[in-house]
Amino acid sequence: MPELPEINIGVVGHIDHGKTTLLSRLTGKFTDTHSEELKRGITIKLGYADITIFEDKGNFNIEKKGKPVRYVSFIDAPGHEMLMATMLSGAAIIDAAILVIAANEGIKPQTKEHFMAIQAKNIKNIIIVQNKIDIISKEQALKSYKEIKAFVKDSLAENSPIIPISAQQGINIDKLLEEINKIQIPKRDLKKTPCFLVARSFDINKPGKSIDKLNGGVLGGILKHGVFKVGDEIEIKPGISIKKAHEQIYQTLTTKIISLHKGAKSVKQVEPGVSISIETNLDPVLTKTDSLTGCLISTKNNLPNITHKVKIKSELFKEVLGTEEHKKVEPLKTKEMLMLSVNTTITVGSIEKIKDDEIELDLNIPVVPIKGNNVGIARNINGHWRLIGFGKIIQ
Repeated sequence: MPELPEINIGVVGHIDHGKTTLLSRLTGKFTDTHSEELKRGITIKLGYADITIFEDKGNFNIEKKGKPVRYVSFIDAPGHEMLMATMLSGAAIIDAAILVIAANEGIKPQTKEHFMAIQAKNIKNIIIVQNKIDIISKEQALKSYKEIKAFVKDSLAENSPIIPISAQQGINIDKLLEEINKIQIPKRDLKKTPCFLVARSFDINKPGKSIDKLNGGVLGGILKHGVFKVGDEIEIKPGISIKKAHEQIYQTLTTKIISLHKGAKSVKQVEPGVSISIETNLDPVLTKTDSLTGCLISTKNNLPNITHKVKIKSELFKEVLGTEEHKKVEPLKTKEMLMLSVNTTITVGSIEKIKDDEIELDLNIPVVPIKGNNVGIARNINGHWRLIGFGKIIQ
């Protein structure tokens, strides 16, 4: 069978608007796999699920009817305001987004914040899902539709499709699959040096497994460009944090790719597309409980240096997002602390210099900056980190 077009889609939106139920309906998999998440009924970590879309006489399904047309990897981003940082790191690894808005509740502060976050990360392909249409009247549905249209006016999503859905009842899921199939696959650069963004890291060994059968540490995420093959020697930056003479320093890790996986399928090589997992010969202690999340991976000696200093060309929003009241975004000040989302990691730093829209920061946690990449900028407002703009890395 020829390789299918592949795409990575983030599912974003306000908490309780039905993102996880929608994903469960789309994929047959419940992405809230952490016990703490199940207890609290919210998504804390990024959740993953993969599907193949099939087409049968113009009807789209996941029941293997007809011919396979597209392979999709979904990432479920947290909707809770306290988890904005995780949501931003999820936005760094997607090609397209599904913005879920519950028709009975409408546009909420976190809806606005998530919508701006996907724009801050330069996501242009957006599908809007108007969920929970089974619990409202036709008049309410129409009112909600008009509200969504007004909300996206003059934005990247102005002409995005709005699909009325009931995730609970499975209504119009086929229409959503059809829209997903229409999304243009981004151009993938296979000739460039590989760059892999680590979104999760695991120890997949069960307790009691004999030493000779232990699997090496596993890293999950997205290959942005280039190609990885089994057997490649790779480096991981910033790597592991170690304390040396009362100072926290980062040590780059080097290892080898033992196996590559797309969903449940083992492959010999991977190109940019859906989320993949890389088994390495690292000690699994180094990768357990997401300890390498936020790192970058490439072939040896090809990543930029780790740095505590970064220069950004910034663009601030007019209003603070994520709050009920309308609050103007105040200009940035020197010595102010900001939270930045860089690649799939979060760091906090102090502004050292400001010149027009260019800012230089001294970071608490070092990053591996890639020139030209988008960065989310958040400010601490009343004890919450609020997204106030975005920027591009200059150096």
